[in-house]
Amino acid sequence: MKFYDRGKELAELERIRSVAFSVSSQMTVVTGRRRIGKTKLIMKSCEASPTLYLFVSRNNEATLCNQFSEEARRSLGFFVPEGITSFRDLFRLCMEYGKNMPFNLILDEFQEFYNINPAIFSEVQNIWDQTKDNTHVNFLVCGSVYTLMHRIFQDSKEPLYGRASGFIKLKPFMPSVLKQILKDHNPNYSNDDLLALYATTGGVPKYVELLMDNGCVKVQSILERMCGENSLFLEEGNTVLIQEMGKQYGTYYSVLSAIASGATESSRISQLTGVASLGGIMQRLEEDYDLVGKKRPVLSKPGSQTVRYEIKDHFLRFWFRYIVKYQNLIQTGQWESLKDIVVQDYPTYSGKELEAYFKDKLCEELPIGQIGSWWENNRSKTSDNDQHEVDIVAIYHDRPKVLIAEVKRDKRNFKRQPFMAKVELLRAKYFDKYEVEPRCFSLTDM
Repeated sequence: MKFYDRGKELAELERIRSVAFSVSSQMTVVTGRRRIGKTKLIMKSCEASPTLYLFVSRNNEATLCNQFSEEARRSLGFFVPEGITSFRDLFRLCMEYGKNMPFNLILDEFQEFYNINPAIFSEVQNIWDQTKDNTHVNFLVCGSVYTLMHRIFQDSKEPLYGRASGFIKLKPFMPSVLKQILKDHNPNYSNDDLLALYATTGGVPKYVELLMDNGCVKVQSILERMCGENSLFLEEGNTVLIQEMGKQYGTYYSVLSAIASGATESSRISQLTGVASLGGIMQRLEEDYDLVGKKRPVLSKPGSQTVRYEIKDHFLRFWFRYIVKYQNLIQTGQWESLKDIVVQDYPTYSGKELEAYFKDKLCEELPIGQIGSWWENNRSKTSDNDQHEVDIVAIYHDRPKVLIAEVKRDKRNFKRQPFMAKVELLRAKYFDKYEVEPRCFSLTDM
């Protein structure tokens, strides 16, 4: 699959490289989840200038330095003495080389130095501070383990804190990019095809690439590839979670499974997992691992106890819903049964994903300052409905306007009268001085 999007990121990397090559060395951190395209972005940005790319694999330091030395000789042709066994000496040599020749120095999976020699971070900091002002190295580091990369560069107790002059966190492709990709591979795609691509991959570039390269451009083929025998996606969820949390991730796994099954409130998650005190676990999943999002009704106070949790990553939501839940079918090789379950359940599952799609689409296309859902308990004993709920409330940042929407896969299921009652309730409570735009979004509006 060809390179898509990332125009803003490429422009920023170009700006930083220009400063590094003409003024003084710059350090840039590129991070993001596994398979998000960090390495591909960095290599694309460096393809027209001298570059030394080093991948930090789990090996001992001396072996790594031997590999790095050979790569430095091959890529840049500069002299590296035989027998360098410490990264400290090799990094100092690279910085010295940058006095006379501007070049890009890329260290991929930088956080792996924690497993090789944690002292390397202090050594890099010391050499960087001594040499950055009179050298011209565009130093780019990237890593897939969000928790470790965050600690290395944003924890004030760590030696490299404050050293990076740029910090880019890559996000998944937005709806407009997915549309273009699908159009390039299937000009006659349907909106349901587009929704399936969004719901299963969440716009993660590598997942999209795997589907496109295998000709999976229709709903049926996408679902079958995700859940089929020998699919690379079957173990991908475990790989993502173990990479972030290590092998002792059992409790977090149970909590994520509960959320994926529809338990969005703390009481229900506790009931399903048997974990009485969830506070610390949810905080780590949200703040340290960036896997769970805390949702409150739009316009509620930050400390409001009206909270719902969701798995932020679309692929993991799909993976827990089908791969984890029906692991018994996978283990016993009942692939047709699994496929039938996924195909039959998918219309229900994709309804919530369609809501997420429109939230992303609105943020991409309109000047939205705040967006979310709204709900509250309705304690009126005369009502059969114990809850008021609206799928999307999108508040413009540039004028007093709000878009209030309900999302249905099939617009024929939209009931205008009860929806407008909710709109008027919201208008009276919050938006009496706003222009209010009520909408119903469906597959036809994608």
